[in-house]
Amino acid sequence: MAHLIRSSRALILHQPFCNIRIATKRAMSLKVGDEIPSVEVFENNPGNAVNMKELCTGKKVVIFAVPGAFTPGCSKTHLPGYVAKAADIKAKGIDEIACVSVNDPFVMEAWGQAHGTADKVRMLGDTNADFTKACGLGQDLAVLGGLRSKRYSMVVDNGKVSELEVEPDGKGLTCSLAENVISKI
Repeated sequence: MAHLIRSSRALILHQPFCNIRIATKRAMSLKVGDEIPSVEVFENNPGNAVNMKELCTGKKVVIFAVPGAFTPGCSKTHLPGYVAKAADIKAKGIDEIACVSVNDPFVMEAWGQAHGTADKVRMLGDTNADFTKACGLGQDLAVLGGLRSKRYSMVVDNGKVSELEVEPDGKGLTCSLAENVISKI
């Protein structure tokens, strides 16, 4: 009996005594010089769509992503660092700071309220991981329910990525922290 096995690089048609590999297209990771994808995320509720390309057009924006709202590293270190350093970041010519997570917008809003992000960091829910997938910056984290974003930070200047720091393991707390972004602006 034949059945398909999905791997990270191919679909494998498995039959007794025969395996056939079918290459699948993987999203390439966003890199410096690339245009930010034109994908909608949501702020505060599902009726408030924010197109990421439009958000970044004609502005300089810092976008950072976290694996999950209310998770320990994200809540104790990553988000609080951006909230505390928001004025310093904006003083370097940044128009907006946005936090993206594969969560619903209600969770992102509540998480933002819990950390005092108003007028500092926009909290954007990537509900179906559409932005994460378009950037090629997803990772499978079963403990958080499956596909989540890698932890990263980027500076987007008029729609183009000018700086991008992705945590080597997708989860760590080193290169994507607020103080590191400040040094790159």
